[in-house]
Amino acid sequence: MNATIKDIAKQAQVSFATVSRALNDKYGVRPETRERVRQIAKQLNYSPNGIARGLVKRHTHTIGLILPDITNPFFPEVARGIEEGAQEEGYSVFLCNTNWERGREDQYIELLTEKRVDGLILAPISNVVDSARERLFGSLSVVYVSNAPQNTERSFVVIDNIRGGFLATKHLIEAGYERIGFIGAKEGSLTIDERLEGYRLAHERCGRPIEERYIRLGRFTKDAGAAGIRAMIQEGDYPQAVFAENDVLAVGVMEGARALGLSVPDDLAVVGFDDIPLAAYLEVQLTTVCQPKYEMGRMAARILLEEIAAARQRNGSPGAASAGGRRVILEPELVVRRSSLRAP
Repeated sequence: MNATIKDIAKQAQVSFATVSRALNDKYGVRPETRERVRQIAKQLNYSPNGIARGLVKRHTHTIGLILPDITNPFFPEVARGIEEGAQEEGYSVFLCNTNWERGREDQYIELLTEKRVDGLILAPISNVVDSARERLFGSLSVVYVSNAPQNTERSFVVIDNIRGGFLATKHLIEAGYERIGFIGAKEGSLTIDERLEGYRLAHERCGRPIEERYIRLGRFTKDAGAAGIRAMIQEGDYPQAVFAENDVLAVGVMEGARALGLSVPDDLAVVGFDDIPLAAYLEVQLTTVCQPKYEMGRMAARILLEEIAAARQRNGSPGAASAGGRRVILEPELVVRRSSLRAP
Protein backbone atom coordinates (compact mmCIF):
# COMPACT_ATOMS: atom_id res chain seq x y z
CA MET A 1 0.00 0.00 0.00
CA ASN A 2 1.28 3.49 -0.83
CA ALA A 3 2.32 5.75 2.01
CA THR A 4 -0.03 8.62 2.85
CA ILE A 5 0.31 12.03 4.47
CA LYS A 6 -1.15 10.41 7.59
CA ASP A 7 1.78 7.94 7.71
CA ILE A 8 4.32 10.75 7.35
CA ALA A 9 2.60 12.86 10.00
CA LYS A 10 2.58 9.96 12.47
CA GLN A 11 6.28 9.23 12.04
CA ALA A 12 7.30 12.90 12.07
CA GLN A 13 4.95 13.60 15.02
CA VAL A 14 3.42 16.64 13.35
CA SER A 15 -0.04 17.48 12.03
CA PHE A 16 -1.38 16.61 8.58
CA ALA A 17 -1.43 20.33 7.73
CA THR A 18 2.24 20.66 8.61
CA VAL A 19 3.14 17.74 6.32
CA SER A 20 1.14 19.26 3.49
CA ARG A 21 2.78 22.67 3.93
CA ALA A 22 6.24 21.13 4.14
CA LEU A 23 5.82 19.04 0.98
CA ASN A 24 4.33 21.94 -0.97
CA ASP A 25 6.85 24.62 0.14
CA LYS A 26 4.23 26.64 2.00
CA TYR A 27 5.04 29.16 4.70
CA GLY A 28 4.69 28.46 8.43
CA VAL A 29 7.03 25.44 8.71
CA ARG A 30 10.43 25.63 10.42
CA PRO A 31 13.33 24.61 8.13
CA GLU A 32 14.35 21.66 10.32
CA THR A 33 10.76 20.37 10.40
CA ARG A 34 10.43 20.76 6.64
CA GLU A 35 13.64 18.78 6.09
CA ARG A 36 12.58 16.02 8.51
CA VAL A 37 9.19 15.65 6.80
CA ARG A 38 10.81 15.43 3.38
CA GLN A 39 13.31 12.81 4.54
CA ILE A 40 10.53 10.66 6.01
CA ALA A 41 8.47 11.04 2.81
CA LYS A 42 11.47 9.86 0.81
CA GLN A 43 12.08 6.88 3.12
CA LEU A 44 8.41 5.85 2.82
CA ASN A 45 8.46 6.27 -1.00
CA TYR A 46 5.58 8.70 -0.70
CA SER A 47 3.97 9.65 -4.03
CA PRO A 48 1.33 12.40 -4.02
CA ASN A 49 -2.07 11.58 -5.50
CA GLY A 50 -2.33 13.61 -8.69
CA ILE A 51 -6.13 13.66 -8.69
CA ALA A 52 -6.27 14.72 -5.04
CA ARG A 53 -3.76 17.50 -5.67
CA GLY A 54 -5.78 18.51 -8.69
CA LEU A 55 -8.91 18.89 -6.59
CA VAL A 56 -7.05 21.31 -4.35
CA LYS A 57 -5.51 23.26 -7.21
CA ARG A 58 -8.71 22.93 -9.29
CA HIS A 59 -6.88 21.37 -12.23
CA THR A 60 -5.44 17.90 -12.80
CA HIS A 61 -3.33 18.32 -15.95
CA THR A 62 -5.33 15.55 -17.58
CA ILE A 63 -7.61 15.55 -20.62
CA GLY A 64 -10.06 12.95 -21.88
CA LEU A 65 -10.10 11.58 -25.43
CA ILE A 66 -13.19 9.72 -26.66
CA LEU A 67 -12.92 7.91 -30.01
CA PRO A 68 -15.51 5.74 -31.79
CA ASP A 69 -13.26 2.98 -33.13
CA ILE A 70 -9.62 2.43 -32.17
CA THR A 71 -9.43 -0.56 -34.54
CA ASN A 72 -9.69 1.84 -37.49
CA PRO A 73 -6.06 2.88 -38.24
CA PHE A 74 -7.22 6.46 -38.82
CA PHE A 75 -8.00 7.12 -35.16
CA PRO A 76 -4.72 5.94 -33.57
CA GLU A 77 -2.88 8.49 -35.72
CA VAL A 78 -5.23 11.23 -34.52
CA ALA A 79 -4.74 10.01 -30.95
CA ARG A 80 -0.95 10.07 -31.35
CA GLY A 81 -1.08 13.72 -32.39
CA ILE A 82 -3.30 14.57 -29.43
CA GLU A 83 -1.16 12.68 -26.92
CA GLU A 84 2.14 14.17 -28.08
CA GLY A 85 0.68 17.67 -28.19
CA ALA A 86 -0.71 17.24 -24.68
CA GLN A 87 2.47 15.72 -23.21
CA GLU A 88 4.57 18.61 -24.47
CA GLU A 89 2.45 20.87 -22.26
CA GLY A 90 2.59 18.55 -19.24
CA TYR A 91 -0.83 16.91 -19.72
CA SER A 92 -1.75 13.24 -19.63
CA VAL A 93 -4.52 11.71 -21.76
CA PHE A 94 -7.26 9.26 -20.76
CA LEU A 95 -8.34 7.33 -23.89
CA CYS A 96 -11.84 5.84 -24.21
CA ASN A 97 -13.32 3.82 -27.10
CA THR A 98 -17.09 3.87 -27.71
CA ASN A 99 -17.36 1.24 -30.47
CA TRP A 100 -19.93 3.52 -32.17
CA GLU A 101 -22.31 3.25 -29.19
CA ARG A 102 -24.02 6.47 -28.09
CA GLY A 103 -24.77 5.11 -24.61
CA ARG A 104 -21.13 4.24 -24.05
CA GLU A 105 -20.13 7.70 -25.28
CA ASP A 106 -22.37 9.30 -22.64
CA GLN A 107 -20.96 6.99 -19.95
CA TYR A 108 -17.41 8.00 -20.76
CA ILE A 109 -18.27 11.70 -20.69
CA GLU A 110 -19.74 11.21 -17.21
CA LEU A 111 -16.74 9.14 -16.07
CA LEU A 112 -14.16 11.64 -17.32
CA THR A 113 -16.09 14.50 -15.73
CA GLU A 114 -16.01 12.60 -12.42
CA LYS A 115 -12.25 12.14 -12.86
CA ARG A 116 -12.00 15.94 -13.03
CA VAL A 117 -10.21 16.05 -16.37
CA ASP A 118 -9.44 19.62 -17.39
CA GLY A 119 -10.89 19.20 -20.87
CA LEU A 120 -12.22 16.74 -23.41
CA ILE A 121 -11.55 15.93 -27.07
CA LEU A 122 -14.37 13.99 -28.68
CA ALA A 123 -14.85 12.36 -32.10
CA PRO A 124 -18.65 12.18 -31.78
CA ILE A 125 -21.03 9.61 -33.18
CA SER A 126 -24.10 11.82 -33.57
CA ASN A 127 -24.75 14.79 -35.85
CA VAL A 128 -26.57 16.67 -33.12
CA VAL A 129 -25.64 18.04 -29.70
CA ASP A 130 -28.79 18.30 -27.62
CA SER A 131 -29.37 19.93 -24.24
CA ALA A 132 -28.84 16.60 -22.46
CA ARG A 133 -25.36 16.27 -23.95
CA GLU A 134 -24.49 19.87 -22.99
CA ARG A 135 -25.56 19.10 -19.42
CA LEU A 136 -23.16 16.13 -19.43
CA PHE A 137 -20.33 18.43 -20.49
CA GLY A 138 -21.11 20.84 -17.66
CA SER A 139 -18.33 23.43 -17.40
CA LEU A 140 -15.82 21.25 -19.26
CA SER A 141 -13.78 22.66 -22.15
CA VAL A 142 -14.58 20.50 -25.20
CA VAL A 143 -13.10 20.29 -28.70
CA TYR A 144 -14.49 18.05 -31.44
CA VAL A 145 -12.13 16.24 -33.81
CA SER A 146 -12.72 14.44 -37.14
CA ASN A 147 -16.48 14.97 -36.94
CA ALA A 148 -18.39 17.96 -35.55
CA PRO A 149 -22.14 18.19 -34.86
CA GLN A 150 -23.99 20.69 -37.01
CA ASN A 151 -25.37 22.80 -34.17
CA THR A 152 -22.34 23.07 -31.89
CA GLU A 153 -20.77 26.28 -30.62
CA ARG A 154 -17.70 24.35 -29.46
CA SER A 155 -14.38 24.40 -31.28
CA PHE A 156 -13.67 21.67 -33.81
CA VAL A 157 -10.97 20.39 -36.18
CA VAL A 158 -12.28 18.47 -39.20
CA ILE A 159 -11.53 17.76 -42.86
CA ASP A 160 -13.62 19.23 -45.69
CA ASN A 161 -15.56 16.00 -46.25
CA ILE A 162 -17.72 17.38 -49.05
CA ARG A 163 -14.64 18.45 -50.96
CA GLY A 164 -13.00 15.08 -50.32
CA GLY A 165 -16.02 13.14 -51.58
CA PHE A 166 -16.18 15.40 -54.61
CA LEU A 167 -12.48 14.84 -55.45
CA ALA A 168 -12.76 11.05 -55.12
CA THR A 169 -15.85 10.79 -57.32
CA LYS A 170 -14.68 13.32 -59.91
CA HIS A 171 -11.43 11.36 -60.27
CA LEU A 172 -13.41 8.21 -61.11
CA ILE A 173 -15.62 10.07 -63.58
CA GLU A 174 -12.60 11.60 -65.31
CA ALA A 175 -10.92 8.18 -65.43
CA GLY A 176 -13.76 7.03 -67.67
CA TYR A 177 -15.95 5.03 -65.28
CA GLU A 178 -19.67 5.47 -65.90
CA ARG A 179 -21.37 3.45 -63.15
CA ILE A 180 -19.93 4.63 -59.86
CA GLY A 181 -21.16 3.29 -56.54
CA PHE A 182 -20.87 4.53 -52.96
CA ILE A 183 -20.40 2.26 -49.94
CA GLY A 184 -20.58 3.88 -46.52
CA ALA A 185 -21.87 3.53 -42.99
CA LYS A 186 -25.18 4.51 -41.46
CA GLU A 187 -24.05 5.18 -37.88
CA GLY A 188 -25.49 8.69 -38.15
CA SER A 189 -22.33 10.80 -38.13
CA LEU A 190 -22.04 13.94 -40.22
CA THR A 191 -19.14 12.31 -42.08
CA ILE A 192 -21.40 10.00 -44.08
CA ASP A 193 -23.74 12.85 -45.03
CA GLU A 194 -20.93 15.10 -46.21
CA ARG A 195 -18.93 12.51 -48.15
CA LEU A 196 -22.10 11.27 -49.82
CA GLU A 197 -22.97 14.88 -50.63
CA GLY A 198 -19.57 15.24 -52.31
CA TYR A 199 -20.28 12.07 -54.31
CA ARG A 200 -23.62 13.47 -55.48
CA LEU A 201 -22.14 16.89 -56.20
CA ALA A 202 -19.48 15.44 -58.52
CA HIS A 203 -22.16 13.62 -60.53
CA GLU A 204 -24.20 16.81 -60.76
CA ARG A 205 -21.27 19.01 -61.80
CA CYS A 206 -20.18 16.48 -64.45
CA GLY A 207 -23.71 16.04 -65.80
CA ARG A 208 -23.92 12.41 -64.75
CA PRO A 209 -27.02 10.67 -63.34
CA ILE A 210 -26.87 9.10 -59.87
CA GLU A 211 -28.04 5.49 -59.70
CA GLU A 212 -29.36 4.97 -56.19
CA ARG A 213 -29.10 1.17 -56.44
CA TYR A 214 -25.33 1.55 -56.30
CA ILE A 215 -25.42 3.32 -52.92
CA ARG A 216 -25.10 0.86 -50.01
CA LEU A 217 -24.87 1.74 -46.30
CA GLY A 218 -23.87 -0.62 -43.49
CA ARG A 219 -21.27 -0.36 -40.75
CA PHE A 220 -17.76 1.09 -40.51
CA THR A 221 -16.04 -2.29 -40.89
CA LYS A 222 -14.06 -4.18 -43.50
CA ASP A 223 -16.67 -6.96 -43.47
CA ALA A 224 -19.40 -4.43 -44.22
CA GLY A 225 -17.46 -3.18 -47.23
CA ALA A 226 -17.07 -6.72 -48.52
CA ALA A 227 -20.75 -7.47 -47.92
CA GLY A 228 -21.85 -4.33 -49.76
CA ILE A 229 -20.01 -5.12 -52.98
CA ARG A 230 -20.79 -8.85 -52.77
CA ALA A 231 -24.51 -8.10 -52.62
CA MET A 232 -24.36 -5.98 -55.77
CA ILE A 233 -22.25 -8.54 -57.65
CA GLN A 234 -24.51 -11.42 -56.66
CA GLU A 235 -27.55 -9.42 -57.73
CA GLY A 236 -25.97 -9.33 -61.19
CA ASP A 237 -25.76 -5.55 -61.37
CA TYR A 238 -22.70 -3.87 -59.97
CA PRO A 239 -20.87 -0.59 -60.68
CA GLN A 240 -17.61 -0.20 -62.56
CA ALA A 241 -16.11 1.75 -59.67
CA VAL A 242 -16.78 2.35 -55.97
CA PHE A 243 -16.03 5.30 -53.72
CA ALA A 244 -15.87 3.90 -50.17
CA GLU A 245 -16.47 6.27 -47.27
CA ASN A 246 -13.21 5.26 -45.59
CA ASP A 247 -10.18 3.08 -46.28
CA VAL A 248 -11.30 0.24 -44.01
CA LEU A 249 -14.49 -0.09 -46.06
CA ALA A 250 -12.44 0.24 -49.27
CA VAL A 251 -10.18 -2.66 -48.27
CA GLY A 252 -13.31 -4.72 -47.62
CA VAL A 253 -14.68 -3.81 -51.05
CA MET A 254 -11.44 -4.95 -52.71
CA GLU A 255 -11.40 -8.24 -50.79
CA GLY A 256 -15.09 -8.89 -51.43
CA ALA A 257 -14.71 -8.28 -55.17
CA ARG A 258 -11.64 -10.51 -55.46
CA ALA A 259 -13.39 -13.30 -53.53
CA LEU A 260 -16.00 -13.41 -56.29
CA GLY A 261 -13.43 -13.46 -59.07
CA LEU A 262 -13.25 -9.77 -59.96
CA SER A 263 -9.96 -7.98 -60.53
CA VAL A 264 -9.15 -4.57 -59.03
CA PRO A 265 -8.94 -2.24 -60.92
CA ASP A 266 -9.60 -4.07 -64.24
CA ASP A 267 -13.14 -5.17 -63.29
CA LEU A 268 -13.78 -2.79 -60.41
CA ALA A 269 -11.99 0.44 -59.49
CA VAL A 270 -11.91 1.47 -55.81
CA VAL A 271 -11.22 4.76 -54.03
CA GLY A 272 -11.13 5.16 -50.24
CA PHE A 273 -10.87 8.03 -47.75
CA ASP A 274 -8.31 8.66 -44.94
CA ASP A 275 -5.02 7.38 -46.42
CA ILE A 276 -4.28 4.96 -43.58
CA PRO A 277 -0.74 3.47 -43.66
CA LEU A 278 -2.00 0.18 -45.11
CA ALA A 279 -3.30 1.95 -48.26
CA ALA A 280 0.18 2.29 -49.77
CA TYR A 281 1.21 -1.31 -48.98
CA LEU A 282 -1.68 -3.36 -50.33
CA GLU A 283 -1.03 -5.72 -53.24
CA VAL A 284 -3.04 -3.21 -55.33
CA GLN A 285 -2.24 0.13 -53.74
CA LEU A 286 -5.34 2.10 -52.80
CA THR A 287 -6.29 5.46 -54.28
CA THR A 288 -7.63 7.52 -51.41
CA VAL A 289 -8.37 10.96 -50.03
CA CYS A 290 -5.66 11.92 -47.56
CA GLN A 291 -6.45 13.46 -44.19
CA PRO A 292 -3.61 14.99 -42.12
CA LYS A 293 -4.47 12.73 -39.20
CA TYR A 294 -1.57 13.41 -36.86
CA GLU A 295 -1.70 17.16 -37.51
CA MET A 296 -5.46 17.12 -36.90
CA GLY A 297 -4.84 15.60 -33.47
CA ARG A 298 -2.09 18.05 -32.53
CA MET A 299 -4.24 20.98 -33.59
CA ALA A 300 -7.20 19.75 -31.53
CA ALA A 301 -4.93 19.35 -28.48
CA ARG A 302 -3.47 22.81 -28.92
CA ILE A 303 -6.89 24.45 -29.21
CA LEU A 304 -8.19 22.58 -26.16
CA LEU A 305 -5.19 23.52 -24.00
CA GLU A 306 -5.49 27.16 -25.08
CA GLU A 307 -9.16 27.13 -24.07
CA ILE A 308 -8.34 25.51 -20.72
CA ALA A 309 -5.68 28.15 -20.04
CA ALA A 310 -8.03 30.98 -21.03
CA ALA A 311 -10.81 29.65 -18.81
CA ARG A 312 -8.41 29.26 -15.89
CA GLN A 313 -7.24 32.81 -16.34
CA ARG A 314 -10.84 34.04 -16.35
CA ASN A 315 -12.07 32.24 -13.26
CA GLY A 316 -9.23 30.30 -11.69
CA SER A 317 -10.39 26.87 -12.88
CA PRO A 318 -10.99 24.92 -16.09
CA GLY A 319 -14.26 25.81 -17.76
CA ALA A 320 -16.25 25.78 -20.94
CA ALA A 321 -15.05 27.67 -23.97
CA SER A 322 -16.89 30.85 -24.79
CA ALA A 323 -19.57 30.71 -27.48
CA GLY A 324 -18.31 30.85 -31.04
CA GLY A 325 -15.32 28.50 -30.72
CA ARG A 326 -12.67 27.97 -33.37
CA ARG A 327 -13.73 26.27 -36.61
CA VAL A 328 -10.82 24.56 -38.34
CA ILE A 329 -11.63 22.85 -41.65
CA LEU A 330 -8.61 21.21 -43.25
CA GLU A 331 -8.20 20.70 -47.00
CA PRO A 332 -8.22 17.10 -48.31
CA GLU A 333 -5.81 15.80 -50.93
CA LEU A 334 -6.45 13.04 -53.46
CA VAL A 335 -3.66 10.44 -53.60
CA VAL A 336 -3.92 8.45 -56.84
CA ARG A 337 -2.64 4.86 -56.82
CA ARG A 338 -3.23 1.68 -58.80
CA SER A 339 -6.70 0.74 -57.48
CA SER A 340 -8.48 3.36 -59.62
CA LEU A 341 -6.40 3.25 -62.80
CA ARG A 342 -7.41 1.25 -65.84
CA ALA A 343 -4.71 -0.87 -67.43
CA PRO A 344 -3.15 0.96 -70.42
